[in-house]
Amino acid sequence: MRGQNRFGLSAMKTLIAATIAGTMVLVSGAIYAQSVQTAPQIVPRVTGAAKPMGDVPAPPFPRPVTDDKRVMRNYPEQPPVIPHSIENYQLTLRANRCLECHRREYTEGSGAPMISVTHFMDRDGQMLADVTPRRYFCTACHVPQTDARPLVPNTFTDMKASGR
Repeated sequence: MRGQNRFGLSAMKTLIAATIAGTMVLVSGAIYAQSVQTAPQIVPRVTGAAKPMGDVPAPPFPRPVTDDKRVMRNYPEQPPVIPHSIENYQLTLRANRCLECHRREYTEGSGAPMISVTHFMDRDGQMLADVTPRRYFCTACHVPQTDARPLVPNTFTDMKASGR
């Protein structure tokens, strides 16, 4: 009679297909696990000891670039870099040594560029009489330059140089 054989032809095809699929999953998993173990190390070591917890002498501190020469920006809206040493500068809630030269009132005597007008705007675009609190800590965006060797190669090219 029909329907009495629970393991008919279609059930047998499903069982074979499931067996083949399971075997393929196991084989591909084993191949992947082997390739992960033998994959070449493509990320170069940046810092640290070759052996974990090994002793490594600390590299010398890079010297700050102190030529006071303005550096061209790499992209629009990039914060300008600091072209002088800021070692021992006090930058706290009560004191900001950067403002001693870069505040509007002091730029004529110091020869330093004035802080951008954007630093006097609050979140709503309203102009304030002094530097807005969210722009007060200069080193959150501006960084001094050093003679340090780059850790990774840089292939950045300006849009004009790439011809686009």
